[in-house]
Amino acid sequence: MNQMRGNKAKLKLERGEIVTMLMGEHNSPDMIDYLGQYGFDSILIEGEHGPVDFAQVSNLSRACDIWGMTSVVRVTLNSPNIIYRTFDLGAQGIMVPHVNTAEDARSVVDASKFGPIGHRGAASGRQSYGVDDYIRTANQETLVTVLIEDIVAINNLEEIVTVDHVDVFYVAPGDLAQMMGVTGQPSHPDVQSAVDRGINTIVEAGKNAGALVNDQTLDSYLSKGVKFVGIPWAPWLRSGAESFLTRLP
Repeated sequence: MNQMRGNKAKLKLERGEIVTMLMGEHNSPDMIDYLGQYGFDSILIEGEHGPVDFAQVSNLSRACDIWGMTSVVRVTLNSPNIIYRTFDLGAQGIMVPHVNTAEDARSVVDASKFGPIGHRGAASGRQSYGVDDYIRTANQETLVTVLIEDIVAINNLEEIVTVDHVDVFYVAPGDLAQMMGVTGQPSHPDVQSAVDRGINTIVEAGKNAGALVNDQTLDSYLSKGVKFVGIPWAPWLRSGAESFLTRLP
C-alpha cells in the first residue's frame, strides 16, 4: 500500500521539537528548490501579501516536496473554498490570517479536515497521487496554523486555544501593532507585551506557539516555549551585502 508523503513540520511538532519556517520573496519553484539545500523544516508560500495565486501552488509546493520541506501557504481569507482548494493543489499546510475567535478557528479546522473531523470537500488532490485511501489518511498530514494578529484575538485566546486540530497558534506582531494604534512598530513595548501574553496563554494550554524571530530574538522566544519559528531570509542577505560593500575602498 502506498503511503502519503510525510509532513516534516507536523511530525516534528508531534515529537515536541522546534520547527523552522523560512520566509521571504521566494515566489518561484526554482528559488524554493535552491533554498531547500539549507535544511529548513518548512517554507512559507505567500498567498496573502505576495503574488502567489492558485495557478502557482502546485509547482511551488512540489519544489518543497523535492527537499522534504513542508509547504505552508498563507491564504487570503478564512474561507472554506480557499482553504481546501489550497490543500487540493498540493500544499501540506495552511496559515490563515485574522483568526479572532474560537468560532473562526473551528471554521479553519472544518475546511481543512475531512470527516469525521471536518467537512473538507471530499476530493483527491496532488498529494493523493499514488496514495491508497487518501481521504482517510490526509487528516494526519495536513498542518493547520492560525494567525493571532489582532488584539481581540489576544483577548479571546484562552477560548481559541481550546479548539482541537490546530497545530500552531502563531502570534504575529505586524498587524497586532496596527490594531493597537502603533502601526509599523512591532517592537513597541505594548505590542511585545501582548505578544508575550499570547505566547504564554498558548504554552500554558499545552498547544504549539509560533512566532516571528530573528538572530537577536530567537533564544528569547525559545525560552518562552515557542515551538514554531518563522525566519525571514532577507535580513541575512542584507547584512551580508552591507558588510561586503562597506569593505570596498
